[in-house]
Amino acid sequence: MLLYVIRHGQTDYNREVRLQGARDIPLNDIGRGQATGNGEFIAALTSLELPLDEFDWVASPLGRTRETMERIRTAAGLDPLAYRTDPLLVELSFGDWEGQTLLEVEAHSPQLITERNDSKWHFRPPGDRSESYAMLAERTAKYLATVERPTICVAHGGVIRTLFHLIGKIDGDEAAVIDIPQDRVLKIDGDSIGWI
Repeated sequence: MLLYVIRHGQTDYNREVRLQGARDIPLNDIGRGQATGNGEFIAALTSLELPLDEFDWVASPLGRTRETMERIRTAAGLDPLAYRTDPLLVELSFGDWEGQTLLEVEAHSPQLITERNDSKWHFRPPGDRSESYAMLAERTAKYLATVERPTICVAHGGVIRTLFHLIGKIDGDEAAVIDIPQDRVLKIDGDSIGWI
């Protein structure tokens, strides 16, 4: 498996440290610049195994990942719309907590924050559609099973954390707290995973 993974650019929710999850929050100006910068970086890589247009290009269907993908492809000199989306790559849902900061959640549900801190990988926030990282990892594994050729993927921080668990064999609770930058490219080559 050869997979280059890029997190979407910054949004105002990211800047405000709000739980964004599956909400469709757009990129801000910093995020747009990060996306363009990642496209320029990809275009300048001399170590790519294939010409850029021969990769499978796939993104989460949320607006922030699609805009990131389109800016990356534009900066790389490719048709911005010639990619596909996959719903398996949608970010982890924080359920009823989406739109709040952890400090706001702690003010009304301190016991749930303690429970989350004790086992972040398996913790599921309240709400019918909420997910744990363990649940998201099952979805990510289903996506990985579909990867049949070299791919460039734009996804979310939670999805990338599950890749560190699934590919890098990092313990779930450790993977759940890895800082995922929005201006770097992650390379997965077989069972090797790391930032380039």
